[in-house]
Amino acid sequence: MPLTSHRRLVVSATLIAALAAGVAPATSASAAAPQAPAVPKTADTAPAPDMEGVVAALNAAMANGAPGAMARFSGPGGVQSRAVGVRDRVNGTPMDVRSRFRIGSVSKTFSTVVLLQLVQEGRLTLGSPVNTYLPGLLPDDRITVRHLLTHRSGLADYTDPMFANTVPGFESVRNRVFGYQELVDLSLALPRTTEPGVSYKYSNANFVVVGMLIEKLTGRPVADAYQRRIFKPLKLRDTSYVHPETRIAGRHVRGYLYPDAAGDPLVDSTEQTVSWAQSAGAVISSPADLNTFTKALMRGRLLSPAMMDAMTTVTPTDATNTRFYGLGLRRYDLSCGAQVYGHTGTVQGFYTYAFSTRDGKRSLSAMANSSNRGAVNTALGGTLEAAFCGKKPAAATASRADRDFSSLPAERDLPERR
Repeated sequence: MPLTSHRRLVVSATLIAALAAGVAPATSASAAAPQAPAVPKTADTAPAPDMEGVVAALNAAMANGAPGAMARFSGPGGVQSRAVGVRDRVNGTPMDVRSRFRIGSVSKTFSTVVLLQLVQEGRLTLGSPVNTYLPGLLPDDRITVRHLLTHRSGLADYTDPMFANTVPGFESVRNRVFGYQELVDLSLALPRTTEPGVSYKYSNANFVVVGMLIEKLTGRPVADAYQRRIFKPLKLRDTSYVHPETRIAGRHVRGYLYPDAAGDPLVDSTEQTVSWAQSAGAVISSPADLNTFTKALMRGRLLSPAMMDAMTTVTPTDATNTRFYGLGLRRYDLSCGAQVYGHTGTVQGFYTYAFSTRDGKRSLSAMANSSNRGAVNTALGGTLEAAFCGKKPAAATASRADRDFSSLPAERDLPERR
């Protein structure tokens, strides 16, 4: 059989398997037909990164209120890093791209990798009810493992009421240590957001349950699974999961939380347990380690081809036809046609972007050290367009300008009021 025909059969079989596993076809942004993983651009046709544009995006994040920002791009031409502003407002220490920081919901991709490895090992299946493995945990047997990973379970996000008042809410949990069950109970006390599988609704509760599944199936803390399955094999020396410890070891960035009332002083939110998130958002990392992680993931070093196909089969998260979600993984379609996979992260004091092309040849990680400031998050997202699309022509076409990812408000991984 010719190689091209064989590839067509493999792709068709993958799509049939994904649909058979319970991804319902639909026609709207809230419940749309899944898109199969795209054929990536080759490095030969990829534009060179526009590092001036990356710096402009970092400076825009600062102009909108971040004390500092940084980005690291890795591609066929090598590594290029940029940093602006400060990582510590008190002593004025310049931002340093070698520093660690809290990556927030980028942690969800780490958790997903661990769970999909367990699927590969035959310990669970994506289409099975969560209650099969955690009997009686959820009030609806229709909620499957896949629904958790795709944010289609209908479980309410307990962080909405928790952080309804941003700074008081944060201070009430800064040093608190939650059990997983406490967080699930907070979610179950709220109305469900959708019927299982019907539509996308982002919820941190989904990945709390993912953490519970990991610990139930391995018999070990989630920290152990991260370390043995991801951190150690990839030699991620700056990446850790220290819950419920509050400090970030070594050289690190200090994060600053904006209060809801304009003019109130920023709150240093660096030290906290992040127990309110745990497997949904408590990992600490660095730009270099995030580049290594997303590249390794896309190159198939962590998951089988079948699992990667499942992970990168996406459905829309809004009506722009540029934003999608797979299994614990976002896909963003940029103005130049590039498609990048990864995740965004928000945790008090930090915004993060960590994305790679599907072939793993180009990756970008970016961070700004503030939160509850949506304009900062949106500005930071401009690093993606600059890094993966390169310099824009002097007279950009109208169609490209209309689809410029940088012009869209950032997606929120955590409730924010400003």
